[in-house]
Parts: sequence; C-alpha cells; structure tokens
Amino acid sequence: MQQLESMYQEIILEHYRRPLHAGLREPFDAEVRHVNPTCGDEVTIRVALKDSSGQPVLADVSYEALGCSISQASVSVMADMIIGEPVTEAMAASEEFLRLMQSKGEAEPDESLLGDAVAFAGVSKYPARIKCALLGWMAWKDATARALNARDDGPHSDGDREQL
Repeated sequence: MQQLESMYQEIILEHYRRPLHAGLREPFDAEVRHVNPTCGDEVTIRVALKDSSGQPVLADVSYEALGCSISQASVSVMADMIIGEPVTEAMAASEEFLRLMQSKGEAEPDESLLGDAVAFAGVSKYPARIKCALLGWMAWKDATARALNARDDGPHSDGDREQL
C-alpha cells in the first residue's frame, strides 16, 4: 500500500511540476474563473467544443491555475484525460472523481474511468484538501455547461462570451 501511495504522490508532483495543457488558448466557446475561498486557489478554464458523430466532443480544454500542488495537478490530470472525449464520457469521469473525493478514502476508484486521477484517492481522507482537488473539475463543468448552452442558443460574437 505504501508503494502505491508513493506512486500516486509522484503522479501528483509530476503534474504539478510539468502541467499538461496549461496556458489559455483560443479559440474557445466558454471561459470561467473559479476561486476556492478557503485557501485562495484559483483556476481559469477555457473549453472548446466540436461535433463528432452528432455529439459534442471536447476539442480543447486550457487553463491557468494558481494555488497548491493538489489543485494544479488535478486540473492538469483532468485536462489531459478529457481532451478529445465526448462530453458525456468526460461528465461520467467527473462524476466518478466527485464520488472518489466524497468517499473519505473508502471508495475503490475506477481506474479504467479515471486513469491518473486515481492518484488523488488519498486526498479524499483530508476534507480541507478535497476542494483543492475539485476546483478545476467544477470550473470545467461550469465552462462546459456554458459552452453547451451557447451552442443551443445559436451563434454569438466573441463579445457575447460570458467571462467571470
């Protein structure tokens, strides 16, 4: 068990030191900024969608994150695992990650669904850190919902994009 926890810590540190998909990119369909009021961690996420086989797919997820290693690593892992995925599959992964974070260390994570995100299983034992791990995921869900709503409402100019 100790070896597994050590491997998980290494995954988190690697994503913190060398974050994947960091830096805000264009084009994007929605942008949101979320802040964890408890500790001041913050993340700005941009989501770009495309259609594939009649369903929305995440063409790109880019971000800027400031804060602890947990929040920054979590958004890096999340972006890496969901870019290119259908929104429905990414939402399923998000729900599984939320379930894991709410488990207080008792859940057996679904590695086939979560990939490297299973590395955050130990975080669920520390209530003060759960919001750190969830910050990027909640911001992504918010941005994706806004992007999907904008698609349903029809085309908008860049000036109509809602930004927080």
